[in-house]
Amino acid sequence: MPGWNAQHIPDQSGRVAVVTGANSGLGYVTARELTRKGARVVLACRSEVRGAAAEARMVSEVPDAQVELRRLDLGDLGSVREFAASLPYDRLDLLVNNAGVMALPYGTTADGFETQFGVNHLGHFALTGLLLPALLGVPGARVVTVSSPLHAMSNIDIDDLNSERRYRRWIAYGRSKTANLLFTHELARRLEGQGAGVVVAAAHPGYADTNLQTAGPRMAGSRASEWFARLGNRVFAQSAEAGALPTLYAATAPDVRPDSFTGPSIAGWRGSPVPSRRAPWTRNDRAGELLWEASERLTGVVYDDLKV
Repeated sequence: MPGWNAQHIPDQSGRVAVVTGANSGLGYVTARELTRKGARVVLACRSEVRGAAAEARMVSEVPDAQVELRRLDLGDLGSVREFAASLPYDRLDLLVNNAGVMALPYGTTADGFETQFGVNHLGHFALTGLLLPALLGVPGARVVTVSSPLHAMSNIDIDDLNSERRYRRWIAYGRSKTANLLFTHELARRLEGQGAGVVVAAAHPGYADTNLQTAGPRMAGSRASEWFARLGNRVFAQSAEAGALPTLYAATAPDVRPDSFTGPSIAGWRGSPVPSRRAPWTRNDRAGELLWEASERLTGVVYDDLKV
């Protein structure tokens, strides 16, 4: 694992992958490197305009790329269902739950959920459940969800998942990233009990230079905060190319274990992929069960094959 880079990605020929948020940043790099190694990649993007631009750019960088664009808005469960129903593949080898938002002013999704919890967790929970039948029974199939070291800021509040009592944007972000890890833990646990053979893992990019850091300040109308976010990206962050490596490792490396969490090697900030620290509450079975039950109820997506 030390020194692992994109050149170490195994051949992906014949594999079909879905990458959410593939129009920019980590998602774009992840999708591009997968198709560079021979995978057929579905670029699942909220904006068709930005997605089309990313598709064109990717084909210019990888002339033999097998990519296709499909619209997916994780903040709209109707869009999630439409995406899953229209996907023209009976089998799926890889799902990368990459898209996300960070530290936004308070808002709600099309279905009324707090935006960070709704997009970062519930949208991906629903998408994974709807696509799971295509993953089950496929040799080497994987589900990789992108979390963050900032999950350590807060455990979930199972009695206030939508931050209705009090909204603090960074705490809400930390809770949504904890939810990503609890979902990974619980899905891995349930699949292991079924002997399904699907590897479920999580990854994080450390501090990577993407537009994630500037979106919140821009929405809040804070030019100063946006300027500082851009400065931080320029001075401290590693590139999106480097930030995507933990995700690519979790998605392709042969020794990835279920419920593993991969991040950068240097203080979890930057560097090659290594096992990452995680808060103990992200491996709590009871918390995972409660979040799972709440997520099924809120999204209406029930994992029939994985009942406990």
